Amino acid sequence: MRSAQLVSPSPSLPKLALCLLLVCTVGLSAEKNIPDAADQAETHVLFERVIANQKKVEEALDVYERLERIEMRRNSHDPKPYSEKSYRVIPAGTGTGRIPVRGDGQPADAAVYRAELLKLAHQLAWAAESGHAQSEAYAKIQKKRRERDELISAASQAFIFTFIAREPRGNRVLAKFRMEPNPAYKATSRNTSLYSKVRGLIWVDEAAGQLARIQGETTEDISIGMFLARVNKGSYFMQERYELFPGCWLPTFSQYDFDGRKLFMNFNIHERTFFTHYRHMGTPHEAFLAIQKEIHLAETAPAQSH
Repeated sequence: MRSAQLVSPSPSLPKLALCLLLVCTVGLSAEKNIPDAADQAETHVLFERVIANQKKVEEALDVYERLERIEMRRNSHDPKPYSEKSYRVIPAGTGTGRIPVRGDGQPADAAVYRAELLKLAHQLAWAAESGHAQSEAYAKIQKKRRERDELISAASQAFIFTFIAREPRGNRVLAKFRMEPNPAYKATSRNTSLYSKVRGLIWVDEAAGQLARIQGETTEDISIGMFLARVNKGSYFMQERYELFPGCWLPTFSQYDFDGRKLFMNFNIHERTFFTHYRHMGTPHEAFLAIQKEIHLAETAPAQSH
């Protein structure tokens, strides 16, 4: 089993996929071309609720652990994956711990798993302290979040949304919108220039004021990484969200299918991720206490069984 990995608290997606996600989730404030809306004021209120709730989703991912099962395919049409990996993903304040596990979330090797929990507990203890190093680490996270917020603000002007229909999903009804680039929008950075090359669909739960499903695709080739890589036209991303706790909507499934070229090599990324077993962990200190308790119970369980 590989060791636990500490990664950025941003979603574990390629940069382009994250941009597509931000585009779909927060560009909603560009409330144009929605002929089904009888009252523009009510529409504005709805979209303001959706935007505010998207911020809550981002915040929730910093305090909820989850199980991520990742399926990798050679192309988007393969019925079965060639590889499956599962991780227990735990927010750790200045990053996110990713501990490899079996598909059912259980450790493959109890001793190795305990060692990884001890490493995570150490990181959580460090993140819960006040010091110069911690301040610098959190400052870097805040800088990335500000950059993301700037990208979000730009997205609100970059798209035109057209109401299509209302569709049932389970016992709820979702409003479906088409998302297309706004020809009047002027990009302010290389990242925001991506918006002119993306289109998609969004589904909103109007009663809850929540985004329930998003999907997008690139309409042109896109250069990334100082133009050392190119993502091909037609690359695709989607995500679904459900209310998993009262008032708390979280991702349950995502898929991205990217084809492109990096330097002189072609590449393809075809991954599907299933998010399950969410559990509230709270602050780094609270998460540290929970992990410490888990370690203690694992150590004392054999003795109690005799």
